[in-house]
Amino acid sequence: KMAADTSVEILQKVLENEILQTTKVVEEHLDAEMQKLDQMDEDELECLKQRRLEALKKAQQQKQEWLSKGHGVYREIPSERDFFQEVKESKNVVCHFYRDTTFRCQIMDKHLTVLAKKHVETKFLKLNAEKSPFLCERLRIKVIPTLALVKDGKTQDYVVGFTDLGNTDDFTTETLEWRLGCADIINYSGNLMDPPFQSQKKFGTSFTKLDKKTIRGKKYDSDSDDD
Repeated sequence: KMAADTSVEILQKVLENEILQTTKVVEEHLDAEMQKLDQMDEDELECLKQRRLEALKKAQQQKQEWLSKGHGVYREIPSERDFFQEVKESKNVVCHFYRDTTFRCQIMDKHLTVLAKKHVETKFLKLNAEKSPFLCERLRIKVIPTLALVKDGKTQDYVVGFTDLGNTDDFTTETLEWRLGCADIINYSGNLMDPPFQSQKKFGTSFTKLDKKTIRGKKYDSDSDDD
């Protein structure tokens, strides 16, 4: 028992020492920053303030520009022609190819509505796959729902069904956000090496079945069992 007590004491001492060291480093860093500020004259401080204000103003202007181009809300576009116009004027676009009768498209809608508000830097759109046969053919969209991730006018990546989202209908908005972050289509602040669904206990097996669907003579796979 004494040996165990000694081990605990040693461990405590090591931890305390580490905490002290960390605190010391932080304090030294703060002291250096304070000293730097103290040594600045009025002109330098004013210059720093101006730079900060300029950066804030620029960020605000950028946000306004995005909002004026239809960012900040998840919305439906009526036709293929609109798609080309929309992707031309925005650097980052997420477009959900959906179908009314596919239940999983409604799940995707719910998450995209939240993300559109949060990530104003990206434009979030939806387009009815049945009304856009040319685009579906050109982008080789065969599974509904599919997200086309368009950067600088070029489709760089796809989120096909829920396969990348933990293979479950119950995936979280954070999981979809992580997947879009991996594609660099949004500014993602989390850790890309740590997918949120790794901590999810439930993994669905609802992806084994794919129904064949036909749209205007084109074959589509549906990622939904209930239509």
